[in-house]
Amino acid sequence: MSQLYSDREAIYHLKQALAEGKNWYVALLEAIGLWGSAEETYEGDTYCYLIFGEAFDWLSLAQRLCLEVDGLLPEEEKLNLLFRATPPVEISQQEFRRLIGEVKYRAYLNYLYGIVVEEALVAAVAEEVHKDLGSLGVVQLDKIEKEAYRRVYDADLPALLREFRQEMGLSCSKEASLIEFKELTYWLFKRRVASCEKARVASDTRKALEWLQGQWASVMRRREELTSRRAARAS
Repeated sequence: MSQLYSDREAIYHLKQALAEGKNWYVALLEAIGLWGSAEETYEGDTYCYLIFGEAFDWLSLAQRLCLEVDGLLPEEEKLNLLFRATPPVEISQQEFRRLIGEVKYRAYLNYLYGIVVEEALVAAVAEEVHKDLGSLGVVQLDKIEKEAYRRVYDADLPALLREFRQEMGLSCSKEASLIEFKELTYWLFKRRVASCEKARVASDTRKALEWLQGQWASVMRRREELTSRRAARAS
């Protein structure tokens, strides 16, 4: 089966499932499971769903599929999923795995740890840098970022980007796109894991996951506060 045929089948399945009244999030995950292309250009925009052929960016594909059913989905639920990674209904990891398929699930884990958690590690270290340098007065954000990357990767971001581009044979003169930055992040993850001791890698992973949990708890508190205010206004 060609990738293009799989993509069309995924889109057809999504539209048909919605017409039959299936929960839109479940229908979306089923369509993701059917999708075949690793990247595409659609209406002038470039989408890359599989970073380095290993890391599956399922939310980018979810965004692309949502364009096919624009206006048919609850807007707030859709935005919460695409921009806050908050699904409209809770499903287990086992069910998520079943719906998108085993191959995509393994690639999703690569994306989760290689990009999401890797970005969280830099953010967590940046908070540590801010605390360490805060006593010096107003600290510029670029200085915090530079020191955070140095602590994690022993080099600042511009130097790392140059090294990445040289290794990949890419131009060093252009501005980094979002797709390229994801590729850089995944490359940095693999570079760090290969060069660090296992104990250090495990410690950094715990730090990043704890930071993510803290961010998630903060988001949930804000959602509860918003719900409470809406309930108060409605009563």
